[in-house]
Amino acid sequence: MACLEAPPPLDLRTATGQPRGRKLQPWRLSLPSSSSCKTCTLVSRQLQICNAQSYADELWLAAPQSPASVRSRLLAAEREEAKAVLSLFLRQKGLRSTLAARIVNKSDGFIEHLVSKLQIAYRSRYAEGRELSTPEIRDALLPYLEALSREHGDRLVEVVENFADPFSMEREGLSSSMVLTPTSSNKQKAVARISTPTSGGALPELVVYLLDLGMDHEEIKNIVRKFPAFAYYNVDRKIKPLVELLLDLGVPRSSIPGIIRKRPQLCGISMSDNLKPMMAYLENIGVNKAQWSKVLTRFPAFLTYSRNKVETTVSFLTELGVSKKNIGKILTRCPHIMSYSVDDNLRPTAEYFRSIGADAASLIQKSPQAFGLNVEAKLKPITEFFLAREFSIEEIGIMVNRFGIIHTLSLEENLLPKYEFFLTMEYPRSELVKFPQYFGYSLEQRIKPRYARMTGSGVRLILNQMLSVSDARFEEILEKKRTGVKRR
Repeated sequence: MACLEAPPPLDLRTATGQPRGRKLQPWRLSLPSSSSCKTCTLVSRQLQICNAQSYADELWLAAPQSPASVRSRLLAAEREEAKAVLSLFLRQKGLRSTLAARIVNKSDGFIEHLVSKLQIAYRSRYAEGRELSTPEIRDALLPYLEALSREHGDRLVEVVENFADPFSMEREGLSSSMVLTPTSSNKQKAVARISTPTSGGALPELVVYLLDLGMDHEEIKNIVRKFPAFAYYNVDRKIKPLVELLLDLGVPRSSIPGIIRKRPQLCGISMSDNLKPMMAYLENIGVNKAQWSKVLTRFPAFLTYSRNKVETTVSFLTELGVSKKNIGKILTRCPHIMSYSVDDNLRPTAEYFRSIGADAASLIQKSPQAFGLNVEAKLKPITEFFLAREFSIEEIGIMVNRFGIIHTLSLEENLLPKYEFFLTMEYPRSELVKFPQYFGYSLEQRIKPRYARMTGSGVRLILNQMLSVSDARFEEILEKKRTGVKRR
């Protein structure tokens, strides 16, 4: 996605795109014209504007284009960005990635509404043909989505899927050069651009370079379908500098296509103004510079977040009691944590874990992935599973402290079948409290075979001894136990 640092903040409109004090049109399924959405008026903030390099220059260099054509392509890219923001938001609310993708793909009306909000808020930018950075788009849309979520609660998905755009009148009033063309049309034009040979019969330079990098043509088309703006990136100014940086960081050449495939927007970020300064900042707070290759291969989006977003997350971790050294370790080992909202994910999750007796600061260091889970949809059901089986809150807290990922496990596919088998083993419940790591082992490949081997030997081991040791050590323990039994 795009820029990371910014010049002084600019006071924009409210998160709905309306001037302050102006009555808003309602955001409901029926969309009655007489009432107003009070929640939407509450979200107002100062946004940082990134010094993104003009997109239009590259578009004009690529081929003769009309201003309207250039703006149309820019808007197509922002539509894809809006989809990505909505998908991220739905996943933060506890929806699975596949479900979030399905909702986004059939919510064209709502996506157009989000793009309309961007048009209204950044009218002058569109008129100049300048691209919006990902942080600008995300910072403008996420607070708005959060406000709508607070207003509509469990009905949010229904409203998104059946949305009737209340900003249609505003969009019609914009310059005709800014009218959106259908998403499919923009995608088709972008794909055609990378599929059509030049007058000399050669493939476009971008395609030739990516093919040489190890991609195939269909893979490049898929990237463009997901992010049409990529088709207009200049090879020398956008693609090559990123590839050279990744190689310098130790990323294998064979891994670079995967990084571009996951996050083509990374190619559009300014190297000198954004990428390198952000890397220096992250290294200063403890990110292991020798691990950049692994970090970016695992999560290419890590360097697309704004400085404000990163500092907000770091500030929260410090507030939680995590040392600067360990903050760097967390970000190095689990860069995905940067995608979690402090207000919607990290803080509520920390408070919830504390409420059941878990050490949130220790837990986020051991199992940061647990902090991306929705409290109501994921965490509470796991706790209630154990409460229903007569575990106390104190015991659950101990289990979480000892095995931090226990709340990330599937109820149906993991906890339930393993607990049911545990009951047949005739161990006291206290064994699970002492060794909740039991739930981390394969039922079919580890637990059942080891238990059968143990009972067949006529001995009894505690769960830890039975499961955590190597096969050789397990046999040694069994032999010693058998010998001891015979002597008695």
